[in-house]
Amino acid sequence: MTRKRSKDVTIGFIALGCPKNVVDSERMLAHLVEAGFLIAADPSQADAVIINTCGFIEPAKVESLDAVAQAVADKRKGRVKKVIVAGCLSQRLGEHLLEEAEGVDAVVGLEHRDDIARIVRQALSAGTPTVYRDQTSPAVADDRVRLRIGPAHSAYLRISEGCDHRCSFCTIPAIRGPFRSKPVELVLEEARELVASGAVELNVIGQDTTIYGRDLKMAAGLARLLPELQKIAGLAWIRLLYAYPKGITEDLIEAIARCDKVLHYLDIPIQHAADKVLRAMRRPDTQAGLKAMIERLRTAIPDVVLRTTVIVGFPGEGDEDFAELLEFVKWAQFDALGAFTFFPETGTPAAGFPDQVPDDVKQDRLDALMLAQQEIAFTKNRARVGSRVTCLIDSVEPQGVGYGRFYGQAPDIDGVCIVTNCTAAPGGWAEGTVVGTRDYDLLVEQI
Repeated sequence: MTRKRSKDVTIGFIALGCPKNVVDSERMLAHLVEAGFLIAADPSQADAVIINTCGFIEPAKVESLDAVAQAVADKRKGRVKKVIVAGCLSQRLGEHLLEEAEGVDAVVGLEHRDDIARIVRQALSAGTPTVYRDQTSPAVADDRVRLRIGPAHSAYLRISEGCDHRCSFCTIPAIRGPFRSKPVELVLEEARELVASGAVELNVIGQDTTIYGRDLKMAAGLARLLPELQKIAGLAWIRLLYAYPKGITEDLIEAIARCDKVLHYLDIPIQHAADKVLRAMRRPDTQAGLKAMIERLRTAIPDVVLRTTVIVGFPGEGDEDFAELLEFVKWAQFDALGAFTFFPETGTPAAGFPDQVPDDVKQDRLDALMLAQQEIAFTKNRARVGSRVTCLIDSVEPQGVGYGRFYGQAPDIDGVCIVTNCTAAPGGWAEGTVVGTRDYDLLVEQI
């Protein structure tokens, strides 16, 4: 039987996980298209299916394994020929993934992302499963030339890879390797490429964006990068995500305030607010330090919008510790907050800590925290009624209802602006007045 040429081979692609995984998916898709493969609209009807997985916490692992199981089921029914698993779960489990998901043909670690076209060809002709996995190298990936899977007007700009923090609950350093920054010029070249392809919003990502450049011996690296990004013609919004609290320095605050394209929005994962729990998490922060940081930000940038992430039910978290976290959240008045119950991830120190919190207690605490945050978010939304906003439009329904975001809403994770009588196209701008709220969303009437 004659083997198909690349141009006759269809690839089904399933992208899971965080924005960093989105960037990796877009880079792999570009490699596949450049190699002549066809991307199938329906992954269940392709010659080969690639699942770019997440393996950060247990729910993400379960979601990834469910997607792999579905692809293997399609293979057994004769709908697809090969199943290839890439991404963080592949890097984390390696050959053990073949045991957890029987029927997989190739396991592709992070260091082989850019070899995906060659790996597909080998998988199509091989009879036995193959594992492509190395230890994460100190090199930082070049993310230029991507086949973007999100809206053309908004993109993720990764400025670093890996992490040197040693939080006791986190698997990322083991998966993604040590922290390493992209050289400034490479970041700027990628940013220009994304803007040239239609992006007016760049969402800056990394495991910790605030320490950008430290390994390159750059002082205040992120604060120095922002003015350079600001110079890019056609770029309107620069949004900072994953900004660790200790990295919110005076230099960075000044750069955010000074650069008019840098949005007054920060995603600052605090993880907890009780000093005892922060020490157990091996976080360098204290409750007093977190309060001082938030006060400095709001003094320097009065209209700043703050998002955070916290973990409840960490080993040893008592009722008093949770009460401290809850009171801190009520004090901080975060605009948005994501919360997770603690998962004892294999290979992390916290998995073996004593005084593990029962699951039902974790859930009760999560429910109480999110109920308090809901009231904060709803109150903040109601306070915006009557104000004027500029919305970046993401989509428009045929009847003229637009869905967009003002500067205080990041893509995919925050609420949206629902714009009536919207005349702007996706990627365009709509000026409007907030006339009401719908849960976490704002109702906006275009002016």
